[in-house]
Amino acid sequence: MKKRIAIIGSGIAGLTAANLFKMNSDFEVMVYEKEKILSLEEGYGIQLAPNSVSILNKIGFSNISNDDFFNPSKLNFYSIDNNKICDLNLARFNRDTVKYTTLKRATLIEFLKNSLFEKNIKFGKEVKKVSKIKDRLLINFTDNTNDLVDFIIVSDGVFSRTKLIIENKNIKPHYNGSIAIRTIIRSSEGLNYESENVSLIMFPKAHIVIYPINKKNEFNLVCVLRQKLFQNKDIHSIIKKEILSQNKSLENLFKGHLESWPIYTTRKPSKSIYENVLYLGDAFYTFIPAIAQGASQSIEGANELFNLLSKDTKEIQSLYFKERLKRIRLINRRSQLNYFSFHLSNSTMIQARNFMLKKITNSRKFLDKYLGNIYKII
Repeated sequence: MKKRIAIIGSGIAGLTAANLFKMNSDFEVMVYEKEKILSLEEGYGIQLAPNSVSILNKIGFSNISNDDFFNPSKLNFYSIDNNKICDLNLARFNRDTVKYTTLKRATLIEFLKNSLFEKNIKFGKEVKKVSKIKDRLLINFTDNTNDLVDFIIVSDGVFSRTKLIIENKNIKPHYNGSIAIRTIIRSSEGLNYESENVSLIMFPKAHIVIYPINKKNEFNLVCVLRQKLFQNKDIHSIIKKEILSQNKSLENLFKGHLESWPIYTTRKPSKSIYENVLYLGDAFYTFIPAIAQGASQSIEGANELFNLLSKDTKEIQSLYFKERLKRIRLINRRSQLNYFSFHLSNSTMIQARNFMLKKITNSRKFLDKYLGNIYKII
């Protein structure tokens, strides 16, 4: 008998998992999304390292339109005054069709959605209750429908309502003291950085990342800025005070529409009270955005679940939790170190950081250990 899997949430994590399970005829998979439609608004850009691209290629990612993504070969580091410090060769981690890739999040979501059958996704489905019936799980939705399944994969984000309902306790993420500000740049004109690569500009208490998201001369800009939690504050005034006062040459990059949100991270990942409930993506753990692995770890986690369930392994939840925890701890340590070093404000420490960056970006041994362990192709 086929195993029935319900996936809650249609973000990158949930849709990747659904596409992987669709390949195995031993499973019936259904994605439940609380929204009425899947939003494909332009949104922002994402970076995908080789560790996630290799997984996406299993479901046809290498066939998406050549104009809709970019393969930057370097990460360039800049000081506050636009002086280039050094660069890191991203291409050294590439293999054939598995390359470091940047694109719009909406492009990836659309690909993942279109790779599914219409029968594999239902909209307007919000979880009301989950209960155990023998070895299976009964999901009750707010529209008075239900589904009886063997496994539930919860992937509805850092503020997972489904997690709260299942665990019956308030599991709040932690505000890490930063906000993210994003915009899309429509032209390379006036861009004082290499348009074909990723640029990282470091400020006291902030960093900016700019990269191409397709071959249509469009770029994603994200500014991660240490800031107290606020409501209804003018984003342009924050940028003017915290960024443009230190580097006025960036003014044109922030003239477009800006979106901002507070950055929340996970305090401590935990297992579900039910052995056949598995948390995925941001519902499992959310990183500080300083190593560009958020989307990649959602994809990697989906692949881990697929492999474990396909092997019909016993104690799936414990094995998955153990492997995922080991992985996120490694990446989280790297991310926290990056976050600290990117935001230095002491001039002596900045000089020391820049000196070390020049050395380590040329050290094959260091890069293989620091990034190679993360970018390894699965």
